[in-house]
Amino acid sequence: MGANSTPGLIIAAPASGSGKTTLTLALLAALRRRGRIVQPYKCGPDYIDPAFHTVAAGRASFNLDSWAQSRDRFDALLDAAADADLSLAEGVMGLFDGVATTGAWGNGSTADIAAATGWPVVLVLDVSGQAQSAAAVALGFAHYRKDVTIAGVILNKVASERHGALVRDGFARTGMTVFGAIPRDTTLTMPERHLGLVQAQEDPALDLRLAALADLVEREVDLAALEAAARLTRRQAHGSAPRPVPPGQRIALARDAAFSFVYPHLIAGWRAAGAEIVAFSPLADEPPDPSCDVAWLPGGYPELHAGKLAAASRFANGIRAFAQTRAVHGECGGYMTLGAGLIDATGTRHAMVGLLGLETDFSQPRLHLGYRTATLLAPIPGHAAGHVLRGHEFHYARVVAQPDQPLAEIRDASGVAAAETGGRRGCVTGSFFHMVDVAGETRS
Repeated sequence: MGANSTPGLIIAAPASGSGKTTLTLALLAALRRRGRIVQPYKCGPDYIDPAFHTVAAGRASFNLDSWAQSRDRFDALLDAAADADLSLAEGVMGLFDGVATTGAWGNGSTADIAAATGWPVVLVLDVSGQAQSAAAVALGFAHYRKDVTIAGVILNKVASERHGALVRDGFARTGMTVFGAIPRDTTLTMPERHLGLVQAQEDPALDLRLAALADLVEREVDLAALEAAARLTRRQAHGSAPRPVPPGQRIALARDAAFSFVYPHLIAGWRAAGAEIVAFSPLADEPPDPSCDVAWLPGGYPELHAGKLAAASRFANGIRAFAQTRAVHGECGGYMTLGAGLIDATGTRHAMVGLLGLETDFSQPRLHLGYRTATLLAPIPGHAAGHVLRGHEFHYARVVAQPDQPLAEIRDASGVAAAETGGRRGCVTGSFFHMVDVAGETRS
């Protein structure tokens, strides 16, 4: 079936920490077990949750973002569901939470995605410490935006049968559907670290966790009613989104536990444009393939592997040789690795590759988080100087030194200039900025 006729649902919540990711994974695993083809999506800029979605659903999960993606790009990503029975999108933060200013066409909230697609919202409610009052919360959400439909709720962290009965009593007065109730069970939570969940590739028990989650929702949630609540995807009449410009024809891409933050829609776009991706692992001390014409180091967790990276001499020597004649770019973790040194959480400094002068420190962590626009002051692979890109920043590193020429003028969602400008030296560029899409404009 085509994307326009594929029904969809959004799993959202009033706040972060309510259980959206766990419930989304449980539903993906349970529906897949029932033979359904489910196309997963993640609202907002996130790398970690989509990797878990991909394992649970057996197909790539794509990000949908009203602030960072053009509407054409957004609509094109809905085509990923062309052969699916159902689209299932996990929300970000609280349902209506976003930035205060409009970006590409919205403020980055899950509600924007619900309104644009027409997908009803299943609200996950953490009812610990509540009873009938939970229904009042849901009722307020149901009436907050007229273009957003609440299909019903799933109650989470229910303490007992009596507690569940009291909560359901409140919903009986509203007429809202309760699809199910999940008992409080700490054994079903997913392991986490400072940037979110531990990565899917790092959890050896993931298949067992997913099976247990599928068992849980099959017992506690009315899956047939949930599927029946889905609605056909609504799309606006827009032109075709341009394919993402690949950074090169043959791309050496760092991929391992330290470098895994790459948006699936960018990789798919690069391949669709005819580029070949050749993965290499810095943690395995592998250099970039010298037959490639560009090396790309994405974000990830180099701070957790700094000692191993510092000892990876074949990788370091190989990328230094590569950078003598060809472009090398690093995003966030990749940028830090291309720098001179990284101080880990214990205060130990580790020498990095040294292609840039950046020094970063995790011993005094400080969160840098939010949407960003980057106006390039110099070219990066795939984009010329003057191009304006949309994306985000998410890291805990403190910059100790950045002696290189700035790479971009970077501003937050409200237009305020950010301190981190990235750096450039010779063929090497890097920044903390994670690119999501091109803003579709240039500045002379």
